[in-house]
Amino acid sequence: MTSLPDVEELLRGAAVVSLPMRTRFRGQTAREAMLLHGPAGWAEFAPFPEYGPQESAAWLAAAVDAGWTGLGEHRRTTVPVNATMPAVPAAQVAQVLERYGRAEAIPAVKIKVAEPGQSLDDDVARLREVARLLPHAGLRADANGGWTHAEAVRAVEAIADVAGDRLEYVEQPVAGVEPLAVLREELHRRGTVVRIAADEAVRKAEDPLRVARLGAADLIVVKVPPLGGVDRAAQVVRDSGLDAVVSSALDTSVGLAAGLALAARLESLPYACGLGTAALLAADVVDPPLLPVEGALRVPVRNGRVVAPDPAPRLLDEHRVDGARRAWWEQRLRSAHAVLAQRTGAAS
Repeated sequence: MTSLPDVEELLRGAAVVSLPMRTRFRGQTAREAMLLHGPAGWAEFAPFPEYGPQESAAWLAAAVDAGWTGLGEHRRTTVPVNATMPAVPAAQVAQVLERYGRAEAIPAVKIKVAEPGQSLDDDVARLREVARLLPHAGLRADANGGWTHAEAVRAVEAIADVAGDRLEYVEQPVAGVEPLAVLREELHRRGTVVRIAADEAVRKAEDPLRVARLGAADLIVVKVPPLGGVDRAAQVVRDSGLDAVVSSALDTSVGLAAGLALAARLESLPYACGLGTAALLAADVVDPPLLPVEGALRVPVRNGRVVAPDPAPRLLDEHRVDGARRAWWEQRLRSAHAVLAQRTGAAS
């Protein structure tokens, strides 16, 4: 990260927006974000509402990295992306998939499972419907750490039975690093050889490389904001020695550029990335938004370097929030800045 700008510089020209979502996702019906404008371009500070200053500091570091240092160079100009299936009833699966364009071009689908208030039967029905509608696509299940060990054993085996050899991996079936390692060992002992991906165990851990050291996962899901920027995320991937899937944190099209910058930089990209999530938003700040075309996203490049697309002024005006909500976001940024300043030795 470049030297940390002071708070007033970060807030100069900042805009807070609220974007409606097509379907409830992570318990949210709207995605709020603070957009910052630095000398290297636009950036996004959008830690989820429940995150406190310690977690939010990494998101601010990533925003400073994007807007004040820049998103860097690239080795590829397009990135394959999966469709993301929220925890909708099976009857709504087709409607969600339509947002991702031509069905035959979708390389994989990540299906949300373990939603509070739903059952394993609901998960299996959703998965089965995706498999039926997209017989060519890879399948992934993402539990966000929502199962206990016993529930995960049963659920992973059920998912593997339905998906067969099309199952690419199950993402974060249980919470934490050690529980993930125990589950992976138990599944192998039972003869259920399914690739396990770590997400929260990477981005929420003080040491994201413990996943690799403990043999807790076969691959990692990396998101730029909680890892503190593109450079830091790329280093985590290199040091882990594991395959990586670059995913979004439900970003606007401004924030998605950082994920695309990481995916464009990695030496190996064996899986489609989870960066097609602008399709989950009913509105965006960029016109046109970064939506998949033929199963891929084009990396936004200007003068040979990756850069976030500029928000459209009319969309900023349409979705801008002020008053108490703006003040709440300003306070979040100030609190995260204080933590980040202490970590980096900068003046707050």
